[in-house]
Amino acid sequence: MKLFEYEAKEILSKYGIPTPTGGLITSPKQARETAERIKSPVVVKAQVLVAGRGKAGGILFASSPAEAELSSSKLLSSKIKGIKVQSVLVEEQLSISKELYFSITVDRSNRSYVAIASSEGGVEIEEIAAATPEKIIKVLVDPLYGFRSYHARQIAKKLGYVGSQMRELAAIFLKLYRVAMDCDAELCEMNPIVETSEGKFVAADARLIIDDNALYRQSNFHGRLTKIDGDKLTSQELEAQKSGLAYVKLDGNIGVIGNGAGLVMATLDAIKLYGGNPANFLDVGGGASSDKMAAALNLVLSDHRVDVVFINILGGITRCDEVAKGILEAKNRIGFVKPLVIRLVGTNEREGRRILTEAGIPILDSMEEAAEKAVGIAKVGG
Repeated sequence: MKLFEYEAKEILSKYGIPTPTGGLITSPKQARETAERIKSPVVVKAQVLVAGRGKAGGILFASSPAEAELSSSKLLSSKIKGIKVQSVLVEEQLSISKELYFSITVDRSNRSYVAIASSEGGVEIEEIAAATPEKIIKVLVDPLYGFRSYHARQIAKKLGYVGSQMRELAAIFLKLYRVAMDCDAELCEMNPIVETSEGKFVAADARLIIDDNALYRQSNFHGRLTKIDGDKLTSQELEAQKSGLAYVKLDGNIGVIGNGAGLVMATLDAIKLYGGNPANFLDVGGGASSDKMAAALNLVLSDHRVDVVFINILGGITRCDEVAKGILEAKNRIGFVKPLVIRLVGTNEREGRRILTEAGIPILDSMEEAAEKAVGIAKVGG
């Protein structure tokens, strides 16, 4: 989950990381009022969840409140890389002596976090690495010991700082690491963190991406995805978020439900192999209860394009009898008439088969056989 710049900066400020004075606005009038309050030249920054907004014209500078009003009006009526600008951040212009880069992110190859710094901030880290790789500083973070003060001081020294400036910068690095850990971040970045003409350090820009798999620990962000992405998601995708289901709408007419992303992907491939088109990707996850299974089936059947539903369950943690109960619960609740093709194998398979067979719902053993049958039904419109 990506956070807007203003959201990231609010979090950084709570941890004591200096950020520019400013405010979020949604109208040109508010931009003028904010610039008047700041009493200095300002920068007007479009709040969109895309990278490279500066190059796309999403950052403008204003030397007066009137100019801030004009700039915000221009941005609020524009799109940045296809995304409509709904709010802008108006901040004081900083007197910049030097721009630096610092981030905490995940190094998947080493299975650890890594601290990355550079004396060349203000541009994308990939550009820095390609043009001046010798200016990239990397410190792997040991999962047991974490990122310590001596790591932060070493990085600050390598960036060319000593004395009080080195200690001040190192303290900011440590605080950003704490933000990353507390927020379950995949990326926590200050680009740039600037040294002002007074010798102080300020996070002029910030990015924070939270691991979706850890959102259950991040109560502050519950419901945010629905609020932010509501205008970009289908009704089924919004409902899936509320139900804790992994769902992506596709363009076919064969509904798909499986347990485990890999199995669902294999199911989509099998459908395509036999000449069919899946209507969705839906993963109920491991250990899905009967309630969750019923919710998944209800969700898929709410798509009017679906002519047949292919349920592919390989029970491990997920119990086949719970899946069967969920199917019957959904059938009784919504009384669907569209055909089901079910492959059910694994834990409590015998009981699951018995439940469905007694209800007149047949079960298949092979994923390939089930996929071929689902495609055949879909080709005649269910």
